[in-house]
Amino acid sequence: MLQISLGDIEKHFWLTRSVARCMGVSLSEAMAEGRLTEQGYAELVTRCRAADCHGQCELWLATQQAEAERAPEFCANADTLNRLR
Repeated sequence: MLQISLGDIEKHFWLTRSVARCMGVSLSEAMAEGRLTEQGYAELVTRCRAADCHGQCELWLATQQAEAERAPEFCANADTLNRLR
């Protein structure tokens, strides 16, 4: 049985929210508008936790000077975040 090591839930919760914010996406508003379910939100965080790109993500977040048009290519949630934008 394959076991996946998940990263710290709080850290990845904030990374997910931060990438979305840099794109001008409020995940809370997307939920309130029915564009993202609670399950979908949980899946975003879990997908982030399972990916091994937090170092790249932290660097990307640190270098953002303007609203990003797209999620970074390495982001495990890029498709969903781009759709929500």
